Amino acid sequence: MTKKNMILSKGNLKGIKVPGLTVPDAKLFELPEKVLQFGTGVLLRGLPDFFIDKANRAGIFNGRIVVVKSTDTGSSAEFDDQDSLYTLGIKGIVDGKKVEEDIICSSISRVLTAGKDWAAILEFARNPDLQVVISNTTEVGIQLVEGDVHKAPPVSFPGKLLAVLHARYEALGSGEASGLVIVPTELIVDNGKKLKAIVLELASQNDFDKDFINWVDQYNYFCDSLVDRIVPGKPDAKTIERLEDQCGYSDNLRIASEAYSLWAIQGDEKVKSVLSFAKADPGVVIEPDIEIFRELKLRLLNGTHTLSCAVAFLSGFKTVKEAMEDPIFSVFITQLSFNEIAPAIPYQVSQEVAHDFAAKVLDRFRNPHIEHQWISISAQYSSKMKMRVIPVLMQHYRTETTPPENMTLGFAAFIRFMKTVKNAKGEYVGTSNDQEYKVTDDNAAIFAEAWKDENTDHVVHSLLSNENLWGGPNLIILPGFEEAVAKKLKHILHDGILDPVK
Repeated sequence: MTKKNMILSKGNLKGIKVPGLTVPDAKLFELPEKVLQFGTGVLLRGLPDFFIDKANRAGIFNGRIVVVKSTDTGSSAEFDDQDSLYTLGIKGIVDGKKVEEDIICSSISRVLTAGKDWAAILEFARNPDLQVVISNTTEVGIQLVEGDVHKAPPVSFPGKLLAVLHARYEALGSGEASGLVIVPTELIVDNGKKLKAIVLELASQNDFDKDFINWVDQYNYFCDSLVDRIVPGKPDAKTIERLEDQCGYSDNLRIASEAYSLWAIQGDEKVKSVLSFAKADPGVVIEPDIEIFRELKLRLLNGTHTLSCAVAFLSGFKTVKEAMEDPIFSVFITQLSFNEIAPAIPYQVSQEVAHDFAAKVLDRFRNPHIEHQWISISAQYSSKMKMRVIPVLMQHYRTETTPPENMTLGFAAFIRFMKTVKNAKGEYVGTSNDQEYKVTDDNAAIFAEAWKDENTDHVVHSLLSNENLWGGPNLIILPGFEEAVAKKLKHILHDGILDPVK
């Protein structure tokens, strides 16, 4: 077998000689299994599994992960062939400087398939070394699906988790020592609380005894969590071929991620003691209240994306990276984020913290290795404006009496972007820079109807006064806002978008 065709595996690690590549020490494979993870996706492998791997290498957590593949599609063969090893390529911008790191991660010990390995999964549930459950499920997610949880396996993820907890309870008893720390990473608010409520409801529906239900409720910690890292996944074929030529081994599980990482977990000192891997990386934050991280992400990351999306797209930029390379746009988005959104976050947060987060966001936007399309960001544009932007705008007017200039431009560009007509396929399409684009938005018809009026002032008044679009507030009551949006919209229509950015 040639070096080029060598498959990444425990047996071949000694033959891998790549400068700068982090290769696991053999002693890491002897660590006990402490984590049960539902999901094999790239986000889990690029964030929680990476954190645990880093901690293991530092001698902190000292535990490996048993992964459950819940869906029936595909197999675990790729993991089996590679002893669950995979390469994580981290590339991005941190504090304005390029960061590149390649790691062979060894935190996963084995991958089991729920459909055929359910007995083995329940056997691991009885293992006293098990401490933590992590999830990021795609089958039905965190939803109540009624059914028999005694099936092998139960249909839903909460059903599977309930069966795991019951097997553990029967084997190890009802004391605090047998309880687990359960950290779902599904992208819904209050994911831990919702998962716990569903598990308890399923336990009641399936007539489990009260002692077991009390044990689940009192001695198992269901933690809300928030994850934030772009993990695009497996590189394209050309990139893989180039990387294999450089490193001399093939890796069918190779993934890439940005440098930035955040896993905010709501928990107390007990949770901190169990999730000791948090000590290995500042990206893991365990606090009694993680709402501040949700607000920072929602406003400064998502909100900045949303308010700058139409400005960038109408300027002719296809990707975030491309827009950030333009000096005029870079000034606009910096002023928008630092000077307007950060001071108006509807949550008590210091400007120092907000500005630090904003700087990290702009570093992420400048990442030359991420191809993030503006047209993809525009999906369900109006609902994103309602959820991410309107609360910031309203907060601005609680302390100010004049419209925020850059937010106003973002709003005007958004209204121009939503200028569409319905085509023969029933799609709403717009035109910019002589190019046609499709608008994917449940409220597209409202904007198309408003744009039938040729008077720009009427269009703006109609849309800003539509309380259903914005979840309650009538935006025309905000001092100077309607006039400022209309003025910028006219400028965009007659002179283009870049000039107002200046």
